[in-house]
Amino acid sequence: MATLILGYGNKDRQDDGVAWHVLSALCFALKKNPNDEITEEFTKGSNLALVFQLQLMPEQCEFIATYDRVCFIDAHTGAIAEEVRCQPLNHHFQNSPLTHHLPPESLLSITNTIYNKSPESILISIRGYEFGFSQILSNRTQHLVSQAVDLILNWLDKKTSN
Repeated sequence: MATLILGYGNKDRQDDGVAWHVLSALCFALKKNPNDEITEEFTKGSNLALVFQLQLMPEQCEFIATYDRVCFIDAHTGAIAEEVRCQPLNHHFQNSPLTHHLPPESLLSITNTIYNKSPESILISIRGYEFGFSQILSNRTQHLVSQAVDLILNWLDKKTSN
């Protein structure tokens, strides 16, 4: 099964870049070198791809359509009750008043509309507390990285053992 783990956010804005830190920690857990494994470019259909991007964009549909499953990773600002949440996603287009906001459900909807593909997908949302100009996570968010990695590893393990 081709799997894409797609983290997004701004790694220069402290906790907004938590996905980058999760991807790095995931590499160590998988005994891989983050410098070799995490890319900012998509590769079509590789067995396991770890990608970090600034934001989700419609152009990413072409690559998402080549995967059987996708794990999105992003920060949240407290609108979600849990500090770390794993939720299954379905393709569903959502209108947004913000020009730089494309939810993963909408990206999946565009992928389905254009390519008739619906990869199994989840979203890992991690609570961010500080969004200053830094690449260092706040202590509170740093503490949540291992929990997010464990959720992703469990998801990967469940899907490969089926």
